[in-house]
Amino acid sequence: MKASSFCFVAGVVCAVIGMAMGLQMAMSGEHLQKAAHAHVNLLGWVTLFLYGVYYRLNPELDRTKLAIWQARVALGSVLVMTIGLWFLTAGAEPAEPLAAAGALAAFGALLVFAFIVIRKERVKR
Repeated sequence: MKASSFCFVAGVVCAVIGMAMGLQMAMSGEHLQKAAHAHVNLLGWVTLFLYGVYYRLNPELDRTKLAIWQARVALGSVLVMTIGLWFLTAGAEPAEPLAAAGALAAFGALLVFAFIVIRKERVKR
């Protein structure tokens, strides 16, 4: 499996989820879930797709275990954070650790991606 393909598919799935959430909010007139909607769109659709673009532009990284692991953690973090934010904004305060865990995992995935990019770009010099 290629990390880029995983990121493209995961990003598009997040886009569908995010748009469905937005439509549901628009049709109901209830916008409590805007934080979850924003996070699934930004971290899911945009960020995952951008990770995929970088991996596709660097085919030597695309099949590495680290890149594939990073992409999976990134997707998992988006899902956990979105679910946590959904319940948290609905008034379920016990969901706060879930949202926080997702946020920390997303940051960890970003740090791994930063490591991959910096290591790769330093080699190009």
